[in-house]
Amino acid sequence: MSQFFADDLLQWYRNNKRDLPWRNTDDPYKIWISEIMLQQTRVDTVIPYYHRFLEAFPTVHELAEASQQQVLKLWEGLGYYSRGRNLHQAAKMVSGQYNGQVPADYDEIRKLKGIGPYSAAAILSIAYNKQYAVVDGNVIRVFSRYFGIESDVRLQSTKNQVQQYADDMIPESHSGDFNQAVMELGATVCTPANPLCDSCPLSSGCVAYNSAKTDILPYKSKAKKIPHHEIAVGIIVNVQGELLIALRPNDVMLGGLWEFPGGKREKGETLKQTVARELREELGVEVNVHTMYHKLKHAYSHFKITLHAYWCSIASGDPKPVGSKEIKWVSLDDIHSYPFPKANKVLIDGFTELDPAKLKQLTGQ
Repeated sequence: MSQFFADDLLQWYRNNKRDLPWRNTDDPYKIWISEIMLQQTRVDTVIPYYHRFLEAFPTVHELAEASQQQVLKLWEGLGYYSRGRNLHQAAKMVSGQYNGQVPADYDEIRKLKGIGPYSAAAILSIAYNKQYAVVDGNVIRVFSRYFGIESDVRLQSTKNQVQQYADDMIPESHSGDFNQAVMELGATVCTPANPLCDSCPLSSGCVAYNSAKTDILPYKSKAKKIPHHEIAVGIIVNVQGELLIALRPNDVMLGGLWEFPGGKREKGETLKQTVARELREELGVEVNVHTMYHKLKHAYSHFKITLHAYWCSIASGDPKPVGSKEIKWVSLDDIHSYPFPKANKVLIDGFTELDPAKLKQLTGQ
């Protein structure tokens, strides 16, 4: 069965695959970049980032020599920023310890920061045609339907079962094309809803198709309710019309990015009280909290927030990086050169029609 499965799938892939930029290269470095960017991120979102990143860092040596801030600025908006930090650290290792060559050995490539079993299998199969099968959401869906797997795909045991099928099916030759073909089929034909079974090269042997179960397979149990947090931040303006920004430590979520200081609203607090308390704790200052500047909703992978931003001015004290790695006063012109999380970036994009005089007016200075 595995031979027919692979042959039919590969033939379909060669005739129907999308023309994606990382499919037009055999450079392991460029394939590595694409695989890291594609983790939990849509293809159409990745494409412009991929082009800009390689334009800035065409070789692993140039990526290794860049600053983390340069890397994160190019990553800004792509999300899951630990990928960018890990990629930068791994590039230094490849440049210094592997003479600029991405390792072609499984155990060696796993030593690189940010390279787990999935990334290792993808890079080794696509760049070096090594016989390692990948398993992601698309692969799980294709194999669950094809083999009629009815167990919960959230369970590790189910993922292990899919991995075993994939390991058994992957051919010794064309391993990279096989992995990409399964993922491509899941992304374009064997979709979560309304799969295009009439266009599928595997439909004749698909259990879900032949038993009319494509609408219930794969089975996924309900996800836990995603928590929601109210966040309040202060946009502090000084007498020069500069803004105070804080650098998040590398070992926390959104590490290495700049932000407007603030935090989570506690029970019984007003939003203005949250801002005042958070800035006291994070910067060691007392502030005047003025009018609200902006309110927005934003979703992360495991929680959602409503972000409230207030104009603020310092009433007493000198700000210090108590809760951050570093703080800076920056002008409206310079603030765009720093990497920020997406929600903060939305706030910054709204500054385009402001000037220092207007900022001071907003904070009563």
